[in-house]
Amino acid sequence: MDNAAAWYANLDKPFFAPPAWLFGPVWTLLYLVIAISFGWVLLQALRRRLPWRTALPFVLNLAFNLAFMPLQFVLQNNLLAAIDILLVLATLLWALRAIAPRARWVVLANLPYLAWVVFATVLQLSITWLNR
Repeated sequence: MDNAAAWYANLDKPFFAPPAWLFGPVWTLLYLVIAISFGWVLLQALRRRLPWRTALPFVLNLAFNLAFMPLQFVLQNNLLAAIDILLVLATLLWALRAIAPRARWVVLANLPYLAWVVFATVLQLSITWLNR
């Protein structure tokens, strides 16, 4: 992990890049919200109270979200990480749109996650461009 931290520290970053220590606390809070809200959606789908087509973008979002760290820090591939973060954003927008008619609270609870993913997308695209 020290190698990944050193690699990331040496990347060219835009002026708005937050300090590295901020990512841990932010993601900890966001993962708590994700666990509760996404877990509720998946539980409702398992209980057949929601159609699986409503839960699908939540599952895909989790998969793309979990893929980001290995792509960025294990493979150290900014381009793949940029593609992945675009998929995180797209599936999150799809998920929130799919659940909005059925559970508005899930949308509201995930607005901070959406805001962070928009920011993270701009950040990752900027890092990818600066380090091409």
